Amino acid sequence: MQWKNPVTVASGTFGMEYNNIFDLSRLGALVTKTITFETKIGNETPRLAETEAGMLNSIGIQNPGVEGFRKDVLPEYEKFNTNLIVSISGGTIEEFGKLVERLNNETSIDAFEVNVSCPNVENEGIAFGTDPDIVSELMAFLRAKTSKDLILKLTPNVTSIEEIALAAEKNGADAISLINTVYGLAIDIETRTSKIKKGIAGYSGCGIKPIALQNVYRVAQTVKIPIIGMGGICNENDALEFIIAGASAVSVGTQNFVNPKISIEIIAGIEKYLMRKKRKYAELIGSMEL
Repeated sequence: MQWKNPVTVASGTFGMEYNNIFDLSRLGALVTKTITFETKIGNETPRLAETEAGMLNSIGIQNPGVEGFRKDVLPEYEKFNTNLIVSISGGTIEEFGKLVERLNNETSIDAFEVNVSCPNVENEGIAFGTDPDIVSELMAFLRAKTSKDLILKLTPNVTSIEEIALAAEKNGADAISLINTVYGLAIDIETRTSKIKKGIAGYSGCGIKPIALQNVYRVAQTVKIPIIGMGGICNENDALEFIIAGASAVSVGTQNFVNPKISIEIIAGIEKYLMRKKRKYAELIGSMEL
């Protein structure tokens, strides 16, 4: 893919209703909510909770399934003139493969984001993202099924994220997307129950930025393929930190709920920074000095 700018939006945080606020074609790419082969109704409510510095979610990959996506959702995304990345998840390697096979001939799709990092579902994705051997098998399996870009989305909830990223690179991944949410919990002290029905949930927002940033930096020292960095990006300064740490592009998630125009503001902010510093964008990527 060739990107018009290095800013996209995180899967599950951004719907097409944002087009009522700005032209979504201005983004470097659009990333869909994660889809599975069959329809999923998601987890029981409550499944969202605001925290002091971000939010908890346990949506559970609610989605219409691949056929519902093709029929009702994909035609809406095709209206926009930018890259389209479809996020996919499955309970088995074969299920990931069936998703790619079903969508591979859709010319409007530029890439698949292979989500092996969702902490909010049982036996879905996350089991793959913690084992480098399974990641190797999964990526090699999918690489044989498509020439579209494959972007592996990683969880930070592992011992060695570098080992898993390297396994993906060696077996056909075109890019790495990181990080997904970290584990979190919030408790209602009056009822002594979790504020999320399922209990432990995925924590995102500004509070996880230092965690995400060091993961991006570590992976950038390990792999040669591009990295899409995300996790707590709230303004252009945050985005620039990720780029300087080694990300080739950035993805904005939770902050979209706070400021629906934030992704466009970040694009403008990066441009102004480059003009002020008299630097080319490529020179900025991974330019951190210890």
